[in-house]
Amino acid sequence: MFFRMLAKAFTVGFKGKILLIVTIAFGASLATAMLNVSLDVGDKMNRELKTYGANLQVIPKMDALPAEIDGVDFNPLADREFIAEEELPKIKTIFWAYNIVAFTPYLEASANVAKVNHPVAVVGTWFNKDLELPTGERINTGIEQLKTWWQVEGEWVKDDDSNTALVGAALANQLGLAPGQTLEVNVDVNGGGKSLPLKVAGILSGGGTDDDKIFVSLGTLQQTTGLSGKVGRVEVSALTTPENELARRAALNPERLSAKDYETWYCTAYVSAIAYQIEKALPGSEAKVIRQVAESEGMILTKIQLLMFILTAAALISSGLGISGLMTTKVLERSKEIGLMKALGAQSHAVLLLFVMEAVISGVVGGLLGYGAGLGFAHIIDRTVFDTSLTFKGLVLPLVLLLSVLLTLAGSFSAMRMVIRLQPANVMRGGR
Repeated sequence: MFFRMLAKAFTVGFKGKILLIVTIAFGASLATAMLNVSLDVGDKMNRELKTYGANLQVIPKMDALPAEIDGVDFNPLADREFIAEEELPKIKTIFWAYNIVAFTPYLEASANVAKVNHPVAVVGTWFNKDLELPTGERINTGIEQLKTWWQVEGEWVKDDDSNTALVGAALANQLGLAPGQTLEVNVDVNGGGKSLPLKVAGILSGGGTDDDKIFVSLGTLQQTTGLSGKVGRVEVSALTTPENELARRAALNPERLSAKDYETWYCTAYVSAIAYQIEKALPGSEAKVIRQVAESEGMILTKIQLLMFILTAAALISSGLGISGLMTTKVLERSKEIGLMKALGAQSHAVLLLFVMEAVISGVVGGLLGYGAGLGFAHIIDRTVFDTSLTFKGLVLPLVLLLSVLLTLAGSFSAMRMVIRLQPANVMRGGR
């Protein structure tokens, strides 16, 4: 008898039931979309933010403080400490190796250029380096992957090119240079000068001090300065987790953490943990966090997650209010039926169970429909915002179904109180 009455509840007042399910599906669809996006929004946002530069800089631990003016390093090369170029592949062997998006070394020297009344920085670097790792894997990394916002008029320099350069737009404009022309610079080497003739492969527009520099292949500058196999610093772009109180304590001194806290910190992609692991992989180096970049990433990610939470909560609250109104109306419409059941001996809890089962079934059906619609919304968000394909997550479906059922039960609370309080005698006389 119970199941016959339950089945009848879905056939009588069919339009009202459809409206209830659609209301549930509305909230479930947005919850599905937000859950699918938010479960890996950290990685997606980090990949987007990585297009704006490095968040770590690796320098020799004993290096003297550089004397820089307008981006030009005036320290004599002979008095500098260096990192061995052959050690750099070890950066991709740390625990968080797959979080290292790109890295590139730099070797800088000061040079004199005709028509320019101040020293100019000549920078040797990797452009698009085919690198073999100690694990046997091969990767491509360099400044092309690290500074994706650079605009180059002409061609990029190849890493095996000799005496070929990218010239910053501001410097090129001052010298009247265009791609294909030649340029001769006098590089400061141990207090003396060494001529370096260059062919301009391209003019770069990167913004900031980069537009006043000359970029050549690392091998070219190493050969010119007599510093074969050496680099001055390395910039690293890594996918990281926003720092919390634990990460800040570890950044001060990881050795003072308890064993449990140390393991948690080490096994989480905090920028300080990645910096610590790079220092262990490259003895004699110091990995400095570029705080402005790292902190901005964390703030942006936190605000986006908060916005997604607020939108989801607003949609669920709206759905809950709609469910409450629909269920209350349904109880009022069926008040005579409820009163008759109680008059014939049905207990309040038995009548209440009937409405609870209706709510649960409506929640499951609405949740399934909302899940399907939500996947479509999530796909649109991933494609338009992050330019990636949708990644299905098995955890989302049971969460959405559970959320839909709980939302329906919560929205039905006032209606169920009416069911319990309803008196058969009042209903039969036309009251409630």
